[in-house]
Amino acid sequence: MGLLKKIKEWKNKISDPLYGYEGPEDDEKWGEIVYNREDLKISDKASRNEYIRGCLEQIAEASREVDILKTEYDDVTSHLKDIEEIEALPDEERGLIAGYARQIGELKLEQNKYQKRSRRMSDAKYRKLERMEDELAEGYQKLKEAEDYKILVKKDLKKLENEKQAYFIRRHDLKRTIDDCKTMSVVCLVAVAACVCILLILQFGFKLNTTIGYLAAALAGAIGITMIFIRNNDSRAELRSVSSGINRLIRLQNTVKIRYVNNTNLLEYLYMKYQVNSSRELGADYEEFLEERREREKYEKAEAELGDAERAFLRELRRFQIKDTMIWLHQTEALLDKREMVEIRHKYIIRRQSLRRRMDYNKEVVALNAQNEIKDIVDKYPKYAKEILDIVSEYESAYK
Repeated sequence: MGLLKKIKEWKNKISDPLYGYEGPEDDEKWGEIVYNREDLKISDKASRNEYIRGCLEQIAEASREVDILKTEYDDVTSHLKDIEEIEALPDEERGLIAGYARQIGELKLEQNKYQKRSRRMSDAKYRKLERMEDELAEGYQKLKEAEDYKILVKKDLKKLENEKQAYFIRRHDLKRTIDDCKTMSVVCLVAVAACVCILLILQFGFKLNTTIGYLAAALAGAIGITMIFIRNNDSRAELRSVSSGINRLIRLQNTVKIRYVNNTNLLEYLYMKYQVNSSRELGADYEEFLEERREREKYEKAEAELGDAERAFLRELRRFQIKDTMIWLHQTEALLDKREMVEIRHKYIIRRQSLRRRMDYNKEVVALNAQNEIKDIVDKYPKYAKEILDIVSEYESAYK
């Protein structure tokens, strides 16, 4: 009865679809890079090389992301440096720039008197989109692609997790089968021994001929042990294959997790940069902006004085070694109001911190961890060091 109860409990456990599953993944967990060498056969060249190449792929993925982020980081840093250059100007030169900025502000205010039409877009929103005019179309496309890609990556992660869950369940089944084989072998041996004892009693106690009984017991025991042995060997072979599959899935998950985190960070940055909640919102803003710009240009052409003031303003900024002069045409308030300048600087600092955090993630969490993982393997298994270093050199040559 105890054995039957044990088998029933085992069947109830494996029938649970969540058996062996720890719970749903979230963004934070998918950002965690896991290295699991528990089932790695380090002595097997193919498995070893596959594991090392997996680590190197993570390093390459991180390096490519860092190169992309660095360009944007340098651009944001350049804007911050321009702000520092302006604030460091002597009072007389700062007053000259402020005078142009004030003049531009007044002319724009005067120009608004001629715009006797209902507004489709507020001035603040127009100025925001005007600052990003050159990159709005590209930004919309990039944002749309990132949103679509995130959906695909999440599907891949869930698919991999479900597959890994199935492997966990199968591994548990196989371990149970191996344990059951051990139990059944003991039961078989005890049964044979019991039969032999009964036959001995019949032979010597009752003087019966038990030769056929001995042969039958021996044959039954041999058949039982052979079947149990075959089942045990098959289960152990499949268990090794399943363990290798789990290790492969974990490595594949790590690569997909890196892409998921980088894509999620990219979306967060683009939402913050364009101050929208979706690509659809940005696309609608862009179309509205284009229409608004066409209408405003009709009035701006008639305001030559404003153009002259702006050219003079830009000329002064270039004289003071300001790198990106055009953007200050749309930030003249910051030259007159310190609070505006502080707010603009704060936005750039937040953007740079976001870029730095993403760069650090790829440099430290991904690339450094993968490098340490390879170094740890080299230190622990020096006899494979040359082979591993040759693979590293091959990757270094490929990505130069």
